[in-house]
Amino acid sequence: MCAALIPSRLNRVLMFRAMAWRATLILLCSLSLAARAAERYGTDLNGHPIEQIAPAGTKAVVLFFAASDCPIANRYIPEIQRLDREFTPQAVHFWWVYPNPADTTAVVRRHDEQFDIHADEVLDTEQRLTRMAHVAMTPEVAVFLSTAAGLREVYRGRIDDRYLALGQERPAATQHDLETALRAVLANHPVPKPGGPVVGCSIVPRTSP
Repeated sequence: MCAALIPSRLNRVLMFRAMAWRATLILLCSLSLAARAAERYGTDLNGHPIEQIAPAGTKAVVLFFAASDCPIANRYIPEIQRLDREFTPQAVHFWWVYPNPADTTAVVRRHDEQFDIHADEVLDTEQRLTRMAHVAMTPEVAVFLSTAAGLREVYRGRIDDRYLALGQERPAATQHDLETALRAVLANHPVPKPGGPVVGCSIVPRTSP
């Protein structure tokens, strides 16, 4: 009788181990999916997730936080396009980030057509980039150094000193803070802090569904 019990107990042990192994696999898969989701920085205009903002060979990443309905952000489009043309060949990657909930794919596409924008764009659907860069305004910029250990923020603030306050604008900028920061990065020099506050529009917080 005891001998008859051995196979039964063995089967139960084997079944328990199989169930435990299956549960472990499910847990590992769930953790892997969660990790992949956490790595996503938003979506492009085709709805595809963006999981990498610093392609291989990138020295620095610039995040330009824009809003289709912010007049000051729109006034800076030519300047960002100029800097993009100048610094992209020097391993600086520019992203136009749209953090406001109202800036949907359709809205941003119309905005691109209106202002002739041809750039790498991110819909910051969960405002992860907004939090990562610690920004609160448009047009605000953040510069990250791309290192073996990951991205490290080295500059955050205004693009230049063109705007003194809302409704107060110089004919032309006298201090080009973002350009100065990028030149310092490329020269491996300390990056100066911005010379004044960002003037623009507050980023609209996203509400949970």
